[in-house]
Amino acid sequence: MYIIAIAWLYVVFMMSITEQSAVAGVTTFLLYGVFPLTIVLYLMGTPQRKRNRQKMEKTKASRKEESAIDEQEKCEHKQSDPAADKPAG
Repeated sequence: MYIIAIAWLYVVFMMSITEQSAVAGVTTFLLYGVFPLTIVLYLMGTPQRKRNRQKMEKTKASRKEESAIDEQEKCEHKQSDPAADKPAG
């Protein structure tokens, strides 16, 4: 995907350096190259961003579940062994 973007920028760069003025060259490079390419790359990256977001949410939910299980086990341990809190003496 990126090789096509690089090739397109090369073509647009060659178009822009053949313009008759620097302003026209910069305008050509921005309007034919940079702006459309950023839009296309953003749209093509949408599925990957969606997968990353879902993976992060899944990881966050599993961590939250694990911490809840750990807290529950700690509470059960304290309730089952009240003599552990008192010092031996």
